[in-house]
Amino acid sequence: MITPRFTSEKSGRARKSVGERDDRESGFTLVELLVVLAIIALIATLAAPQVLRYLGSARTNAAKAQIRNIESALELYYVDNAKYPTAEEGLSALVAPPAGEARWNGPYLKGTTGLKDPWGRPYSYEVKDDASGVLIRSLGKDGKPDGSGEDQDVSN
Repeated sequence: MITPRFTSEKSGRARKSVGERDDRESGFTLVELLVVLAIIALIATLAAPQVLRYLGSARTNAAKAQIRNIESALELYYVDNAKYPTAEEGLSALVAPPAGEARWNGPYLKGTTGLKDPWGRPYSYEVKDDASGVLIRSLGKDGKPDGSGEDQDVSN
């Protein structure tokens, strides 16, 4: 017959050695888990609207920064070619030379990823009628003219 190493003189039961736990003491109770989940849910409901609002304004600010970057690249293009790219050539003329441009000294942008707004749509590009400059525009989150908040148009 095998006997436990440590026995209590009064009960005859084996005593727990150091590091052992009784099965009744291990884990968390259901109430403890529900309290933790309720706290996490409360924090999420308070923080989520703030995070989403920040994300929306961040995309609008990113569009403004990208438009300024494209505008600078267009100025370099203008210095080299004495004209802005035509509407048909579009903003892709900043990355690859258009047909017939002998003085093109680009690329003026590193890649075509900067030619799309933060919502994944290409920027609209128009040369002003009086050749005084260009209009670069993103239609915002909704992709429609005008709007407010995230849906507002962003242009130079």
